Amino acid sequence: MIQSSELILNPDGSVYHLNVKPEHIAHDIIFVGDQNRVEKITQFFDSIEFSTQKREFKTQTGLYKGKRISVISTGIGPDNIDIVMNELDALVNIDFQTRQPKEKLVSLNIIRVGTSGSLQENIPVDSIVMSKFGLGLDNMLHSYLIDEITHPEIEDAFIQQTNWDLKKGRPYVISCSEKLEKRIESDQIFKGFTATAPGFYGPQGRVLRLAIQDPELNHKMDNFNFQGTQITNLEMETSAIYGLSKLLGHEALSLNAIIANRANGTFSEDPYKAVDALIAYTLDKLAQ
Repeated sequence: MIQSSELILNPDGSVYHLNVKPEHIAHDIIFVGDQNRVEKITQFFDSIEFSTQKREFKTQTGLYKGKRISVISTGIGPDNIDIVMNELDALVNIDFQTRQPKEKLVSLNIIRVGTSGSLQENIPVDSIVMSKFGLGLDNMLHSYLIDEITHPEIEDAFIQQTNWDLKKGRPYVISCSEKLEKRIESDQIFKGFTATAPGFYGPQGRVLRLAIQDPELNHKMDNFNFQGTQITNLEMETSAIYGLSKLLGHEALSLNAIIANRANGTFSEDPYKAVDALIAYTLDKLAQ
């Protein structure tokens, strides 16, 4: 039996951080970082059956063209993904009465919809990048047993080509869900290799008042190449979503609207339009 200190439930029986009960969650789920972006998606729904918010975790479930979909804001960073993924899995795969894993496990479809900056000149602003791989520069996933789901040959190449300091932890590489990739792909989509940083400033090479461990890291990442695969964009959640989804038996895919291109110094003239286009694309693909 899973102890109360390990799986924490609220007095109403909802899971601790998300404030959600099992019946409130659809099997098709969209993740956003920003809680204010939840309603930018659900405004397109035909109806909303459930809505709640606790801290940065906002959840709404409803129908879009007859498809039941949940939209959840995760907040920023791999640590928040650890909370959201484990609690979502508990909602569908643990019996809250017996506190035992269910005999028949449920596999969720999870699509992250976010914004990102492109590192490569050939991926323009206002385009959409599907993350074929996630490169984790954080250490969160190393708390779990991940050797069977990683790609050590790409990791080794990254460590060698960037002269990565292993005091920061070993980078890990996880692939997306092939099932969702085939469901969502089209000629409108760029397929990419997304790096996930554990912070916004120093971990992404930004310098305000603090010196950083490797001032050349961004340049090295721009030039990384493994058998033709280059790092296309940088954000803060994808690799954690991919890793925990694979470990827990869920399908996951990350889609980003590219609102900046660091290689040529451009920024979208209308980033909100770019995000809206990605939302519409994702919803229609899920509803098919």
